[in-house]
Amino acid sequence: MTRPRRFDLIVFDWDGTLFDSTALITRCIQAACADVGAAVPSERDASYVIGMGLVEALQHAAPGLPRERYGELGNRYRHHYFAQQHEIVLFDGTLAMLQALKARHHWLGVATGKSRRGLDEALKSVQLKGLFDGTRTADETASKPDPQMLLELMREFGVEPERTLMIGDTTHDLQLALNAGTPRVGVGYGAHESDAFEPFAPLHVAQSVSDLHDWLARHA
Repeated sequence: MTRPRRFDLIVFDWDGTLFDSTALITRCIQAACADVGAAVPSERDASYVIGMGLVEALQHAAPGLPRERYGELGNRYRHHYFAQQHEIVLFDGTLAMLQALKARHHWLGVATGKSRRGLDEALKSVQLKGLFDGTRTADETASKPDPQMLLELMREFGVEPERTLMIGDTTHDLQLALNAGTPRVGVGYGAHESDAFEPFAPLHVAQSVSDLHDWLARHA
């Protein structure tokens, strides 16, 4: 007998959750800051902003830079990122996990701080277009932790908050879920340390994709 689903819609963050891009994003933020003469943030500070929309992330990463230069900083970040994005891949085991969820007839979504262009390029490069039923990016709706992108996905599929699960590697992802009223799971192999998730009462904090896959098989 097939076990009933607990969640109809499972929404993933992208960078640091499905895509092994945390180190590259951190380097690109640092390089962009250096290019415009801003103070170069530490690895910890640069990785903290992953998951935010680009403008919000760069404001946090380079707080001393005049506002009128954020466009220049963003352009330099995009220059570095798009030149190297071919180097990054899905975490091992991610494709099998997503395919198993699709086989159980979950709707799968992505809620990301990436731009639409950036997400579409990534989806194309790793041949995932058929796996995701809906996606939202920070340049087409409000940036995390505003709940708008998750609310829009729930509305798109007619799914209630208690039947929706948000999964991410940053506190911004879990705050997004909390703001939207949905259950949440953290992953401790991305940008933020596992201990940072505790205030958000996640159902689970996965330490690997295998751990996440196993938890979803048993509890989702």
